[in-house]
Amino acid sequence: MSGFDSPFEYYMRPGPMTAGGPHAEALAALDGVEGVAASVHGVLLHDAWAPWYHQELTPARRAQSHTRPVREMLDTIMEIDPAPFGVPRPPAKRSIGVCRHFAALACAALRAQGVPARARCGFGMYFEAGKGIDHWITEYWDGRRWVSADFQIDDLQRAALKLDFEPLDLPPGKFLRAGEAWQRCRAGNADPGTFGIFDESGFWFIAMNLVRDFAALNKVEMLPWDNWGPMPQPGEEISPVRLAMFDRLAALAIEVDERLDEVRALYQEDVSLRVPAQVFNGVRKQMENVAAA
Repeated sequence: MSGFDSPFEYYMRPGPMTAGGPHAEALAALDGVEGVAASVHGVLLHDAWAPWYHQELTPARRAQSHTRPVREMLDTIMEIDPAPFGVPRPPAKRSIGVCRHFAALACAALRAQGVPARARCGFGMYFEAGKGIDHWITEYWDGRRWVSADFQIDDLQRAALKLDFEPLDLPPGKFLRAGEAWQRCRAGNADPGTFGIFDESGFWFIAMNLVRDFAALNKVEMLPWDNWGPMPQPGEEISPVRLAMFDRLAALAIEVDERLDEVRALYQEDVSLRVPAQVFNGVRKQMENVAAA
């Protein structure tokens, strides 16, 4: 590398969203990947999976899924139940989030232990047959390779989804990073209409995830519905100039270890790609401050 750290040095340190603050010591005390997974499962509950855990969410609990910095997530977790972080809570005492919160919290915990880790935005291929569903996972370096780990999937979800693989070591193709989905669709090897969530899909959706993944590779892990910069509008036809830009982002994101200098330089130099002080929350339909950015 020239001018910047190696990928391992860079992703070993927390970013603005994954800094533990007063909780850093507790995160560092967790016992490896399995300990992180058990702890994350014990403090977070996925909004969409709540009924499976016999939870009917109030608006106040659902609002927790809009929390961005891990430090604030941990503040909420401890306010609900001040037990040590490694002690599992019953579902009624867990903080609410979505896949991004599981990925970001796991990433923060691994970084606190000195393990290189990064959250990735893309598409899970194991939620609905023939579709890539909007999803986040965590990659961590085990000393030999980057392992793709889904810290959201606990035993209940694994059984419900009938998974025949280990979620903490996803086989190739089970999760497609946004850049991989983009390149497959651009090459005509996949249908962009099969990538998205609910009734939203297409190149525009994949492009939005590309921008989020690129920010996450620069250690700014945003919400799955945060919008800013060059993200297309729903259903928007993307111009050739912008297609070329997204082609470049996809290539950089796929080759991040070899081109980390370029990934970081482009993010710093291109103000449209950088997460601004305010973003549009697509769920709440309002502009919001992003203090940690």
